[in-house]
Order: sequence, then structure tokens, then C-alpha cells
Amino acid sequence: MRPTVWLKPGMLIIYGAALDAAPHKHHAIQLIWPSNDSSYRLNGNVAAGALLIDADVEHQLSMKAGWIVLIEPLSYWGKTLQAQLAGRSIHQLALLGFAKSVTKPVTKVMEAEPFSLLAPLFESLEIDLSASPLSRPHSDQRIQKLISQLDSCFDGDCIKPSSWRAAEVAEQLALSESRFLHLFREQMGIAWRPYLLWRRMFCAVIALKNGNNVTQAAYLAGFSDSAHLSRTFKNQFGMTIRQALTLFQLKSSSS
Repeated sequence: MRPTVWLKPGMLIIYGAALDAAPHKHHAIQLIWPSNDSSYRLNGNVAAGALLIDADVEHQLSMKAGWIVLIEPLSYWGKTLQAQLAGRSIHQLALLGFAKSVTKPVTKVMEAEPFSLLAPLFESLEIDLSASPLSRPHSDQRIQKLISQLDSCFDGDCIKPSSWRAAEVAEQLALSESRFLHLFREQMGIAWRPYLLWRRMFCAVIALKNGNNVTQAAYLAGFSDSAHLSRTFKNQFGMTIRQALTLFQLKSSSS
């Protein structure tokens, strides 16, 4: 059975069923698109249609079936969605008559490339699918190089996050630690430590997709143990790793 999670630089795409997340918040802008005539419950209120949630906004979501797309705020796509939000924390989208997800069983979704299924949604949002989501308007080439190094994880060439302490990164960039921390926050809109934690979550998901068990994924992503990974995962996504394995149909043997 193929996974229903796709990771690309700058984004995490999920197709899930029976999603029920506890209150949580994360670094990414979240796009919710329920399947067919499904509704969802956000913060206790029932709604339908596509919805945008800004980064770092706490929310609780339950949905029968549908898409969740998490996008880094300073990527090309993130900037486009921020324009749609226009300063609002949550925004119900008017999608020019196309407010419902395509009608496809989960098994069909799992066999498809997600962009082909999400194309009508992105077109309604005036997102250019030919543009790279990696495009980030950083003025400092050193930060661009650093993010590109982190993005190498998506090609299966992860650098264990323990080698990414601020002092070590600053030295690589020929900066003092304090200057690096200031520059990174200025360029990325988030401090280095929580951003690195966010990226480590991606490393853990990639490890799980590659067939590692939870303990192995925790080690590969630089967490002390599987319990530490699961606690952090729940804070970021509102569910434990084991809940995610079931929901997103990832394969992983027990730890």
C-alpha cells in the first residue's frame, strides 16, 4: 500500500481519512480541502469548503476525508497564500465555483501524483504550478545556501540534525553565532531552533516512509528516543506518531 503523504521542499502534502487532531500549531501555513461533500470541524465549529490557516495559529481539526497541505510561509507558494490571508489568521476561501475536492476513492488518490489532483485548487488560488515552491525571496545568499543544504534531505541525503547547532552553522557561514541567529530570524521570520525542529519532523516522516520503525526514525531525525519524537510530533501536528502511521497509511514496524 502506497503512502498518502508526500514531502517536497517547502511543503508537506497529506491525503487523510478520519482525521482527528488535538489542538496544535506549527510553522507552516495550512490549506484544508475536504473531499467531495465532506465537512470538517475546526475549533468546534462545523464548516465546508477550502480554508487557509496562517502559520503559528493554534487550531483543532477533525475531518472525514480530504487534503491538508502545509507550506513554508516564505516559499513562493507561501507568499501567494499570505496574500490570500491578507493579515487574517483563518480565511474561508472563495474558489470561483470550485470549492470541492475531486471525487476519488482513497486508493485512487494513493496511486496518483498529488499535483494532478490538487491542480484545480491551486489554479483557483492563482498559484503557478510551473513556479518552483523553493523560490524564497531571501536577500542573503548565505541563508539561501543553508536552506538548500537542509533541502538535500528530500533527496535521501539527510545530515543528522545534531550537526546543525547554531555555533557550528555560524562558523560554516563565517559569521558569529549571534549574527547568524539574528540574520536567520530576519530572513526567515522564525528563530533558528524552532525552524530546525520543524525540519527534523520532516526528516522523521521521510525515515518512516522509507520503512524505518519509530525508534530508528527518532534517531535519524536527531531525537533522544521515540517518546521524544512522539511528544514533539503531537505538539506540531496534534497527533502522535503512531496515530499518524495509521492515518497516513505509512509502514513502520513497532519500536
